[in-house]
Amino acid sequence: MFNDGNTKMLLNLHGTIPVKFKGNTYNIPICIWLMDTHPKNAPICYVKPTAEMRIKVSSYVDFNGKIYLPYLHDWNPKNADLLDLIQIMSVTFGELPPVYSKGPDTYPKQPSFMPPVPPTSTSYMPAYPAPAYPPYPVSGAGYNNYGQPTPGLSTGATGQGYLPYGMPSYPTPMSTTPAINQGTGTITEEHIRASLISAVEDKLKRRVQEKVNQCQAEIQTLKRTQLELNEGQVKIQDLVSRLQRDEQELTKSIAVLKDKEKELERELESLEQNSNELDVDEAVTTTAPLYKQLLNAYAEEAAIEDATYFMGEALRSGVIDLEVFLKQIRQLSRKQFILRALMQKCRQKAGLSG
Repeated sequence: MFNDGNTKMLLNLHGTIPVKFKGNTYNIPICIWLMDTHPKNAPICYVKPTAEMRIKVSSYVDFNGKIYLPYLHDWNPKNADLLDLIQIMSVTFGELPPVYSKGPDTYPKQPSFMPPVPPTSTSYMPAYPAPAYPPYPVSGAGYNNYGQPTPGLSTGATGQGYLPYGMPSYPTPMSTTPAINQGTGTITEEHIRASLISAVEDKLKRRVQEKVNQCQAEIQTLKRTQLELNEGQVKIQDLVSRLQRDEQELTKSIAVLKDKEKELERELESLEQNSNELDVDEAVTTTAPLYKQLLNAYAEEAAIEDATYFMGEALRSGVIDLEVFLKQIRQLSRKQFILRALMQKCRQKAGLSG
């Protein structure tokens, strides 16, 4: 259902994505709404916590669970796809988990999870970074304005901070200040040094794994882009070769046309100079007697066609009577038949098409 009350049938993908956090892999539930214009417009993504989870508000997730990522904001239908989106979610949530498991009810209740509501327009794209959201939980009692635990402060009666769903509680690293031991009442520098090394090592491992996952996702995207660029290069080379061939043929055709144009100009000049001496009867000549006979028969048959036409006009105008018209038409038709038969025989003898 859209914000303006309209409803549409949209495709919804929901499930869990693997997220590595502190050396362990957890399954974070999400749902993805595909608009009816997909893939032209970016999908709308939500974190969908279970009853044992709460949403951890950050720059990537608001208090309703809606996900904001640069990949969604800069969505490009030619290069972006759902697989890359899920991989980027997995890497991003490994650095900032979007949910945490419920602790004792020592803080205000969060409103029940609202189902994802698509925007009012299919072309809507949330701006990035996400706008400021109402603080949840309330600040104080060990939490900052985004519902995240404040380092070094207690978060409740049990003193436990936020943890992603299903993630075990880790012991607090040993403080660098001397503490009373049950045995001797003091700790040695070796204990402090070992504790610091272990804490730094764990943090470095997490950071390295996060970078590796992010680089792997980027590498996959770059590989697909490289493949598309290689295919485009081959197509462009084919087009260039085809254009070069067409250019060569066009150059040859232009040269031929220029030669013909010069030849026509010479012929026109010759005709203009000899126009007074031109004999119409000698202008058309044949190369063989058979062709001359065929030409004369054709000309005479065409003359009979004209005579027949004018005889009909004379009858219509009353210049001649019907008896004279029929007599002349009979003679002309007989002669025309003989001429057409002669032309057909000449064409067959000369090997011309019928």
